[in-house]
Amino acid sequence: MLTDLISVRAKLFTAFFTTKAAGKGTGWGLSIGYQIVTQKYWGTWKCLSSLEGGTELAIGIPI
Repeated sequence: MLTDLISVRAKLFTAFFTTKAAGKGTGWGLSIGYQIVTQKYWGTWKCLSSLEGGTELAIGIPI
């Protein structure tokens, strides 16, 4: 279970990666959002999740 979580977190912001069934997702959403935040605004985007459940995406944009 921990190995699965680490594996998914490593690919989370990669284009075309999805955990949904075949034909049910494009894998673009987080990838595009990540690129906008980190490349256009020089911000940070981190995924905080736990085995107990729940995921939090923390986005930081410098002012």
